[in-house]
Amino acid sequence: MKKPSIPRLSEQIATPLQAIASPQRVAILLAIGRGEACVCHLETALGWRQAYISQHLMSLRKADILTDRRAGRYVYYRLTNASILDLLTGAATLSGLSAEAVSALINTRVYPACECPHCAPT
Repeated sequence: MKKPSIPRLSEQIATPLQAIASPQRVAILLAIGRGEACVCHLETALGWRQAYISQHLMSLRKADILTDRRAGRYVYYRLTNASILDLLTGAATLSGLSAEAVSALINTRVYPACECPHCAPT
C-alpha cells in the first residue's frame, strides 16, 4: 500500500477546518453540541435570523460535518462525528479559554424561547 503524501494528507485535514473556520459556524457547532437542534433552537441560542443560520447549516452539511433528520416541518441537525467538539475544545484551549467552560457549554441545552414540538410538546 502506497503511503499518502504530506500535501495530500494536509489537504484532507484542511477540508473540515476550512468548513468551520468562521466564528459563526463555530457558534452553531457549539450550540448544537452533543445533542441536536432545529433552526428555531439556533435562532433562540444565537439571536440570528433563520435565513442566515440556514446558509451556514447548508455549508456544514455539504462538508459532512452535520447530518439532519426531518420530523414533520422541522429539521433537526446533529454532528456527523462528535470528535469535532474535541477539536473545538482544543482550539479554545489554544486561545486561552477554559476547556471546562467549553465542555459545559456543549453539554448544556436550554432553548427557553423555542416553541418547536421538541421543546414545547403539545
